Amino acid sequence: MANIPQPQVIFLDAVGTLFGVRGSVGAIYADLAQHHGIEADPETLNQAFLRAFGAAPEMAFPGSDPATVPEQEYRWWRVIAQQTFSSAGLLDRFVDFDSFFADLYAHFATAAPWVLYPDVLPALERWRRRGIALGVVSNFDTRLYQVLEELNLATYLSSVTLSSEAGAAKPDPLIFATALQKHRCDASQAWHIGDSKTDDFEGAKAAGLHGILVKR
Repeated sequence: MANIPQPQVIFLDAVGTLFGVRGSVGAIYADLAQHHGIEADPETLNQAFLRAFGAAPEMAFPGSDPATVPEQEYRWWRVIAQQTFSSAGLLDRFVDFDSFFADLYAHFATAAPWVLYPDVLPALERWRRRGIALGVVSNFDTRLYQVLEELNLATYLSSVTLSSEAGAAKPDPLIFATALQKHRCDASQAWHIGDSKTDDFEGAKAAGLHGILVKR
């Protein structure tokens, strides 16, 4: 990349690029379910979660009143959690699934289930010293603002662009255009770094940005 000019802004994906799940989603689901009196196999839940998540529609709510987005996100994730436990044959064992899900949803808004990759802070520091603006472009939900704060990443970021707020999810060019507008930056002057070949690398390139694929 020696011949590529320094960008005006570098956008980064969040989950899988800046930080990852501590252990597995299935293990976290199983641990919290145990607090609600449900014994579950972490690997069974993890596989069930991956199936439910993979089959879910994009988390984008075009045309929605911004005030309704958090509730729509909550319902989106509740369906996935419900499908996960249903697929594992455990849903009917809950006395109060709504109470469990409220705890689960709140847990993923904290730093506890996440692990920051060790190369992230040095890279952010280096780019900031060079005067490059930094932003996040993610298909995650509005809990990401709190997660970024708790992982001490928010201070490095000039913008956060979420699919649920932008009304379009990566690899749709609209989410990248939305992020670029926040920096008044042309696509040719921006990089996007992420761990998904389709969403991040190819999506960024299609939108005119320089895409960089991270293999964690």
